[in-house]
Amino acid sequence: MFFHRKGRLRKEFDQELISLLEQSKQELIRQKRIVEQSLEPSEDVICHMLIAEAKYFYLLRSAKLRQVKMVKL
Repeated sequence: MFFHRKGRLRKEFDQELISLLEQSKQELIRQKRIVEQSLEPSEDVICHMLIAEAKYFYLLRSAKLRQVKMVKL
């Protein structure tokens, strides 16, 4: 009884982690594009890019530790 719930909760958390990972990847790409298109990017823009990069790599590392498999259709 309890083990079924554990599996379901793990799947739900894995799906949420995958969606957060995809969102953070898109945000990182957007921030990098802003920095690349700027002639002289301000410190704030660079900080936002570095924060987005750190979030993405953190989520990527936690997905790797949890052994989450991303399936592309």
